[in-house]
Amino acid sequence: MIATLAATGLIAAFMQTVVTPIIPELPTLLDTTRADASWVLTSTLLAAAISTPISGRLGDMYGKRRIMLALLIVMAAGCVIAALSNSLVPMVVGRVLQGVGLGTIALGISILRDVIHPKNLGGAVALVSATLGVGGALGLPLAATIAQYLDWHFLFWLAAALSLGAIVAVVLVIPVSTLRTGGSFDVVGALGLAVGLVGILLATSKGTEWGWTSPLTLGLLLGGLAVLVAWGFFELRTANPLVDLRVASRRTVLLTNLASIAIGFAFFVCTASLPIVLESPVGSEVGLGLPLILASLCLMPLGLVMFLLSPAAARLSATRGPRTSLILGAIIITVGFALAVPFLDQVWHVILVSTITGIGVGFAYAAMPTLIMRAVPPTETAAANGLNSVMRTLGSTISATAVGIILSTHVVDGAPSREAFHYVFIMGAAVVLVGVVIALFIPRRLANYDTSSIPVQN
Repeated sequence: MIATLAATGLIAAFMQTVVTPIIPELPTLLDTTRADASWVLTSTLLAAAISTPISGRLGDMYGKRRIMLALLIVMAAGCVIAALSNSLVPMVVGRVLQGVGLGTIALGISILRDVIHPKNLGGAVALVSATLGVGGALGLPLAATIAQYLDWHFLFWLAAALSLGAIVAVVLVIPVSTLRTGGSFDVVGALGLAVGLVGILLATSKGTEWGWTSPLTLGLLLGGLAVLVAWGFFELRTANPLVDLRVASRRTVLLTNLASIAIGFAFFVCTASLPIVLESPVGSEVGLGLPLILASLCLMPLGLVMFLLSPAAARLSATRGPRTSLILGAIIITVGFALAVPFLDQVWHVILVSTITGIGVGFAYAAMPTLIMRAVPPTETAAANGLNSVMRTLGSTISATAVGIILSTHVVDGAPSREAFHYVFIMGAAVVLVGVVIALFIPRRLANYDTSSIPVQN
């Protein structure tokens, strides 16, 4: 079951990087403008942010395995639509459906609580959490190789085949969920959360392109915030909320979610900046001139160490508590970013920075779901993990925008300057240190919930 859920997470994470090798060619391939082609990425981000908490709540109500299968079917359909696309609109539709499927990672972590004994739960959670980084690490060089030597449509046919394999594995291996929560689905709450998140994430991701003071950007940002405030008041007053804000406001859950924003921010600092260093021309201030495939291989340690160190992260959480693992991970990330400021002149410098960052992210990612699950009742596991995933997505979105602004405003001879990358990693280290301070206030001792659905071992 652990292997199946980990493989499913790998496949879902692969959907995020499947288009990365063809991003520069998308305007030509889809016969559109560069600005419109950016929707191929933005649409997936928005769909994932919206669907993850909603699918988590549906999983708590109707069975996590059932909803996971539904998400995988939607993801497979999106892959097929993208594989048959030669224009922008069907491609965006396909990418939206692929983004919906990314909710399977949070659901997979939640299923572990129902089927794995508590003494083995930490290691299983750490392993499945690491798939978010491993999927990108393995998927990027694979996608780059296919894009270079085959027709780009094969990228999505491969993704479709992997999705179908995940569906078969889940049907054969994962048992039917026995833990269900009652009540009715909060349709109004789901719509409110979707509208609010779309407004904020769209303004954040498109602000540089549209202008931060443009009426459209400000309207989406302020409107999204207003909708989320109204949504919060509504959720507190409804009998069956999409997200129980009283549980979400508990000290452990709230602080973990805030720290998750910082960790998500840090993860994207690396994934957004280091490829530019590796692939920029040698004549630029920091460019190393590597082709995409070699650059992808150099970045693999960022995800691989998350996977390889997941047992160590689980042992640390078990012996010292997940709070300690989260704090240690954030400190390691800070060290990696500090090294990136003076050392980005050689390929091995980039590999070192990505490896250290991957170690830190691995410890942090292993800790956050465990902290959440220890602080919420079993009937709200999937919804709470879904919200935590949204917080990481929010951090990554803010990071992408901030990194993009810095790199585009500090340019020498058509490429980002060395000073730009100094600012990027100093900013990343500062954000992560804020996350460390937040994590220090997470309670050391947590009241563990129990559930009869967890198998008993003597």
